Amino acid sequence: MSTSTGQPGAVTGPEQADGGSLGTPLKLRHSHSRGFSAGFVVKLVLMALINAFGLFGILSAWAAGSWGILAFLVIALIVADLVYFLPTRRLLPAKYLYPGLIFLLVFQIFVVLYTAGTAFTNYGDGHNSTKESAIGQLTRTYEQRVPGGQEYSVAVLSQDGDLALAAVQDDQVLVGTPDQALAPVDGARVSDGIIEEVPGYDILDFNQVTAASEDVMNLRVPATGESSDGALRTDDGRTAYAYNPTLVYDEQADAMVAEDGTVYANNGEGSFASPSGEELRPGWRVFVGFDNFAAIFDPEILGGPFVSVTLWTFAFAILSVALTFFLGLLLAILFNDKNLKFRNVYRAIIFLPYAFPAFLSILIWAGLLNADFGYINQVLLGGADIPWLDNPWLAKASLLLVNLWLGFPYMFLVTTGALQSIPSELYESAEMDGARAVQRFRAITLPMLMVAVGPLLIASFAMNFNNFNVIYLLTGGGPQDLESTTGVGATDILISFVYKIAFAGGTNDYGVASALSILIFIMVAVVSALTFRRSKALEEIN
Repeated sequence: MSTSTGQPGAVTGPEQADGGSLGTPLKLRHSHSRGFSAGFVVKLVLMALINAFGLFGILSAWAAGSWGILAFLVIALIVADLVYFLPTRRLLPAKYLYPGLIFLLVFQIFVVLYTAGTAFTNYGDGHNSTKESAIGQLTRTYEQRVPGGQEYSVAVLSQDGDLALAAVQDDQVLVGTPDQALAPVDGARVSDGIIEEVPGYDILDFNQVTAASEDVMNLRVPATGESSDGALRTDDGRTAYAYNPTLVYDEQADAMVAEDGTVYANNGEGSFASPSGEELRPGWRVFVGFDNFAAIFDPEILGGPFVSVTLWTFAFAILSVALTFFLGLLLAILFNDKNLKFRNVYRAIIFLPYAFPAFLSILIWAGLLNADFGYINQVLLGGADIPWLDNPWLAKASLLLVNLWLGFPYMFLVTTGALQSIPSELYESAEMDGARAVQRFRAITLPMLMVAVGPLLIASFAMNFNNFNVIYLLTGGGPQDLESTTGVGATDILISFVYKIAFAGGTNDYGVASALSILIFIMVAVVSALTFRRSKALEEIN
């Protein structure tokens, strides 16, 4: 039957009835069943916090009507609970992969899909929101206060989800709705001009008014039965004035009708326009197809600047990678000599520009290159007047110089490691065969280096293709082309061009900027794919 393990009361054997593994002491297994491990408690606390924040996000998305976000949060939360609580070893890899997958979906895939969706709309200044919001904004904008109208002390009311307005007039409370003019109400209570109670209604406090600000600003309550007396409107939920509309929306005709009879019809492009072509602002977001992409290639719109900026972007990225790589490689070869004294000290000094924060280095270089009081002109060149950042070609050369300063230590670091991994027997064999230094470099060093650092060069190209910081901090994209309406400059690359179109061009055309961002994504993807294919062929050398 059972055998003793040498411990009093410890019994093992196949007759154990609790399903434990054979040979496991009962005393030990019972001690484990009396409590949870510290790791499980930590996991329980973390998952409780995640579920709490997830539930808050779900309720917020429900209240805002964001059904896509709501569905994503529900699914993500359910999957998280299943992954971390189901007792199966098959889900063990998912415990490590799932957080990264969520971040990938939120910060990469969603951003790409949202940008792609925006690229096919007219999203920008004057077309920021929905049609309903645009109609409300137009109605509020084209209103006139009733001449001689008084100021009303008001409160925003709610009844079964519908908003109403209570106003104080001659110490009497009047209540009205969009369909019913202000009328006295019995039983209301007022203290120091502030409405404290209205029977049958809930009075919204400041936070509730703020949460429903869009509906509150769209609320119109007729002051009297006469249309000439206007309707009360409040912007802050505390005071109101009577306004008369000068622009009214005709739902049947889908048009805005002005006081003088001018009809602004829906032009199908996200705006109301008069027969003469005058558009009312704001408009609303609509699908425009490939119009944004057509504008990028149209020579009369963005085509000219787009071509010049694209050519400079490729030149800047390729030259930056080539210059930093070959300078870093040259220094790595020089300091790879084992007979060189203090070579570790030299290596540490060379690495310093990379260890220093890049944005500070760029700002320091901007000061050094200043034409009026920069150190290079005033001290090194004895008061010369060289427009390093004001001349188009000198500004481009300055950018390459500064980017070389920022990037060569990284290339020096990676090529140093790659050089040390090349077997010395290859060089000895080549030297015995009579190969010279240049031949050894071309036949051994460079091919072996490309196998190791090829992917890093591709990543460096992609980074420099979108190197916004050095452009923005050093030249701001300038010197600016004064004839361009986009504010594009001689040193702008595509990503800074996108920034100016979206934020600094005066029009904030997010749709065109998104379309240009998609083109940048395609360019980098194609170049990276072709280069990876080439680097894959080099692996045969290894």
